[in-house]
Amino acid sequence: MDNELYGHLAFLYGPERAPTLLTQLNDVIAQFQTQQPHLGAQTGARVTERDAILITYGDMVQDGEPLQRPPLRTLAEFLQAHLPGLINSVHFLPFFPYSSDDGFSVIDYWAVNPELGDWDDVAATGEHFRLMFDAVINHISAHSAWFQGFLRGEPEFQDYFIVVEPDTDLSQVFRPRTLPLLTEVETAAGSKHVWTTFSADQIDLNFANPDVLLKIIELLLFYVAQGAEFIRLDAIGFMWKEIGTNCLHLPQAHRAIQLMRSVLDKAAPRVALITETNVPHEENISYFGNGRNEAQMVYNFSLPPLTLHAFHTGNAETLARWAATLTLPSDEATFFNFLASHDGIGVTPARGILDETAVTAIANRVKALGGHVSYKNNPDGSQSPYELNINYLDALGDPDAPDEPIELVARRFLASQAIMLALRGVPGIYFHSLFGSRGWPEGVAESGRARTINREKLRRERLERELSDEKSLRHHVFSGYANLLRQRTTHPAFHPNGEQEILNLHPALFALRRASVDGDVLLCLHNVANEVVDVALPEGRFTDLLTGIEFAGDVAIRPYQILWLQA
Repeated sequence: MDNELYGHLAFLYGPERAPTLLTQLNDVIAQFQTQQPHLGAQTGARVTERDAILITYGDMVQDGEPLQRPPLRTLAEFLQAHLPGLINSVHFLPFFPYSSDDGFSVIDYWAVNPELGDWDDVAATGEHFRLMFDAVINHISAHSAWFQGFLRGEPEFQDYFIVVEPDTDLSQVFRPRTLPLLTEVETAAGSKHVWTTFSADQIDLNFANPDVLLKIIELLLFYVAQGAEFIRLDAIGFMWKEIGTNCLHLPQAHRAIQLMRSVLDKAAPRVALITETNVPHEENISYFGNGRNEAQMVYNFSLPPLTLHAFHTGNAETLARWAATLTLPSDEATFFNFLASHDGIGVTPARGILDETAVTAIANRVKALGGHVSYKNNPDGSQSPYELNINYLDALGDPDAPDEPIELVARRFLASQAIMLALRGVPGIYFHSLFGSRGWPEGVAESGRARTINREKLRRERLERELSDEKSLRHHVFSGYANLLRQRTTHPAFHPNGEQEILNLHPALFALRRASVDGDVLLCLHNVANEVVDVALPEGRFTDLLTGIEFAGDVAIRPYQILWLQA
């Protein structure tokens, strides 16, 4: 008997059911191992300093209209043309058939959206890049075969979803949305109310039914067979419900992730799980488990709002104090660092680090810059800012200086990105960040959804024309970002598990010392203020990796300047 798998199953479903479930699970694993024997034999370092992950929709880059080829194929060609030596991994946001939420309401987990292409088109990117897939497993589309079977009364699916009487007291449940938690649906057996954490089209799965968890494990192994080396567990903290609790981060949710980790360690040990939990920092890092039994990476959700706060105030002290607490539980775990994504900038992860006055100030500034603020319901009936919906480059702007020079806009933005790249962990870079996009308010007007502001799909011809225009913002951002990535992905001091020490050199400087296991040391300085900062360097001479310029003694660091200094 596999005691580790048995222990997880017994915890989740009881010792009486665990032996039968273990037999079923072992059959799933054995079938995968028979079909993919080479994946179980892969060993070696999971991530190194060479890993940088681009976050993108499958149709982010498109040919002319009508589309001349599948968008996934166009994207593969574009990335291969522009990213070798800079990015080695690609995170495809959900590319499955879907009914809403730009892909996060999945109709069929096992299929590629035919409007994007097919599995061969996904594989085309996998020929040159490591792949990361989304596992959107907290919920599934109301249009899925599973939920349609539930509505028809098919016995197989009656326990796949969570039915709750509408008068049940659910006041303790943590709510990330202002929409109703329960949605009334008509079934063959009459009206029922089903659990819908995020929207009426996103029906939560019932993981208290072991058949659901076994089916999802089959799905994860299928993704691995299709080339996924990283799997993002979307909204995973909500996956287990227990009425009378807040239904967030329950022990069963952690144990289910540990079961997934155990299965993958056995069947495909190089595959890494990345948990997406947009919550306060201490709750977020709980998904590391003991450092060896749960997620190999967690999204570093506090980083985006704290970095934004540093640039808004011209003061990096709060960011530095928090960063000094970033320890890793083992050499098998690290942070997935990011600043921008397809979603907005979550402010909940900054709570407890920033006070409510600071959070409100950030939200007000974002609104002044043309962004939007999404709110969540609190148990007392009040509402709080939950997410800032704005392009990250735009969010760094000054509402009192709307016509800033392109060079200043790019330099400030790159300083923010350099902080993310310098920190210990693996960087996740959103497509629109790497290629210097601005916000897309027209998309918000068309869709009626605030998150659309950062989800524009781009024509390849126009994108490449702007990238080649040396006067354009895209050119300034991409060329500067490319220089940062060339240095980061080739210097061993930036290893995800390398040594990190936060330095207090000046309130406007975010400064840290990075060191490799072999003793390669870098001093990374980032000016978050629009003013010159004078600082005394340690004794000796230093060379800036980004420019080749030598520095020693007292140094005047220009507004938003980045120095990655090697002794």
